[in-house]
Amino acid sequence: MTVTVRTEGIGPSAVFALPWLAADELGYFAEEGIAVEFVRNRAEQVLTEPVADHELVDSVRNHVPFEEGQVDLYRACEWGQIRRAHDSRRGAKIIGKRSSVAVMALLAAPGSEYTHPQTLANAPVAVSFHNGNHYSAIQMLEGFLEQDEIKAVGYHTIDGYRAVLAGEAAVVALAEPWITLAEKQGFQKVIETHYAGLELAAPDFDPAVYAACNRAIGRAVTAINADKRSYLHYLIDSLPEEFNGVITPDDFHLPRLRYVEPEPYTRLEFEKAYSWMRRWGLIEPGSRYEDLVVEAPGLDVAR
Repeated sequence: MTVTVRTEGIGPSAVFALPWLAADELGYFAEEGIAVEFVRNRAEQVLTEPVADHELVDSVRNHVPFEEGQVDLYRACEWGQIRRAHDSRRGAKIIGKRSSVAVMALLAAPGSEYTHPQTLANAPVAVSFHNGNHYSAIQMLEGFLEQDEIKAVGYHTIDGYRAVLAGEAAVVALAEPWITLAEKQGFQKVIETHYAGLELAAPDFDPAVYAACNRAIGRAVTAINADKRSYLHYLIDSLPEEFNGVITPDDFHLPRLRYVEPEPYTRLEFEKAYSWMRRWGLIEPGSRYEDLVVEAPGLDVAR
C-alpha cells in the first residue's frame, strides 16, 4: 500500500527540500511505498512596511498550510522550528534534523560602505523574522557588535532585497539561490555562515513512515552530492518571475550547498539553541525537550 506524505518544497522552501525533490525525481520514495505531494508555502500575515519588533510578527510565517492540516511535515531553521513547535496550534513536534545544512549571508548594495561586520553597528539589517535569516543574522553579528548595536528589521525577502538597493537597509540576509542572484547583480557579501535545520511533523505522523522517508532522503543526498548542478534548476525556478534567466547553474558556488544524512535531534542540541533564544528574548521560558521533540528510540539524549 502506498502512503501519501504532504510536505513543502515549492517556492522559497525548495533549497531546504532539495533532497526531498531529488528523492521524488529519482523514484526513491516510490521504492519505499511513499507518494510525496509538494505543497506551496503560504503566509497569513503580509508585512506592508518594515517591522522593528519581532513580537509583532507571527512565528508561523509562510507555514500556514501545515497549521491548517494540509501538510504533514516540513523543514526550516533550528531556532524557528523550536519557536513554531512552542507556538503551534496543531501540536507540532520536532521529529528530526533536516538534511539541508543551509547557507546564509549578509549582503550589501554594490559599492556600499558596509564592507565588514563592524560597519553594521546600529545599521538596519533586513531579515525575515522567525526564519533562519533572522536568527543567523544575529549569530553572525554578535561576535562583532554589542547586542544593542544589532538592528534587525523585518521584511519579506524580496522587499529586503529592494530595500538594500534603495538605501533603506544596510544589508539583507539571504539564503540560496538569492545569494547567487545578489552576487550576480553586484551585491557585496559582508559575512556568511551555515546552520542546521529541523523537521516539524504533525502530532500523529507515523515514525515508521518518517524512517522510510529518511531512507529515501539518504540516497538522494548521495546523488545530489555526486552532481549538484543537475538539481539546481529547482532552486533557480524558486525565484520570483522577475528574475527569470538572470542566473544559471554555472553561477553557483557549489561548496555553499551542503546536504547530509538525516539525524535525530538531541537534548544537548536543543538545550544550547533554546538557551541562546532565551538570552535574546526570542522565545518564552518553560519549554522542555520532552514537550517539543519526538525522541528517537535508543537515542542518547545526553549527547
